[in-house]
Amino acid sequence: MSIALVYSDEYLRHETGNHPERPNRYLAVLGGLMQESGLWESLELLSPRPASDEEILRCHSPRALARVEETRDGRIGALDPDTAVCSNSAEIARLAAGGACRAVDAVVDGEAASAFVACRPPGHHATAGQSMGFCLYNNAAIAARYAQSTYPRIKRVLIVDFDVHHGNGTQDIFYDDPTVFYFSLHQYPWYPGTGAAAERGVREGEGYTLNIPMAAATPAQDYMRAFELGMEKVMKSFSPDLLIVSAGFDAHIADPLGHMALTDAEYAAMTRRLKEAADSTAAGRIVSCLEGGYNLRTLGATVRSHVAALA
Repeated sequence: MSIALVYSDEYLRHETGNHPERPNRYLAVLGGLMQESGLWESLELLSPRPASDEEILRCHSPRALARVEETRDGRIGALDPDTAVCSNSAEIARLAAGGACRAVDAVVDGEAASAFVACRPPGHHATAGQSMGFCLYNNAAIAARYAQSTYPRIKRVLIVDFDVHHGNGTQDIFYDDPTVFYFSLHQYPWYPGTGAAAERGVREGEGYTLNIPMAAATPAQDYMRAFELGMEKVMKSFSPDLLIVSAGFDAHIADPLGHMALTDAEYAAMTRRLKEAADSTAAGRIVSCLEGGYNLRTLGATVRSHVAALA
């Protein structure tokens, strides 16, 4: 089966001004995918749809939803010092979360073997109660809950997050839940300050969070060794029915918002390893959602290496 690409130029309407998470990121991603004609022609092109209140409220509080909705009149320019918004942002944030749900439909219903969601705003910093860190709604978390709520065969979901920043929001939402395993490698200490190795979950969810904090400038081979050891540990104790990737590309050596040393080759290798894991227990089902990545000169090629490896 083909690889699905969920995308829409509507994502350009989340206007953030002179901000790292700006519309040109989306254009760089699409440009990178289109640059290799054989890859682009092989993709199953899908449009997103808006997430419903019900889908959002599975992961976020009514107050968090209401706060995003309050931006529609244009009087709010930012939800926190990092998270710029405009009057279109509430609509487009629903389209980002709904795009991740549309990708779930594609891989579970058999339209595609796996899917990449070229969405913005990103999501993994959005906690149950708060939008933050460029993120309005937690796209990956909403997709995980949507999959579990919609498809009886999807009971256990693995979320792998290789963004340079820890996905505090995703961890927060599933911290006491044994049905969603959250595995993150991230620069530490770094924004948002969470993601210590001792953070392993609570109550029934204890042991279903695995954080591997990495020092700035860790050599790529050491990072990859830690990634492989982490995947081995996860897959020994957890058999997912679906893999969701919080695909941040800001651990790239050229990214301005991180201090790691990955190249396109490492992103491709991690993706192939995730495919192996998905093939072993999840019938190959992977949904990958765009998170970070802020060097517009390199982002397109890095995403292309990731999507090509999915294929």
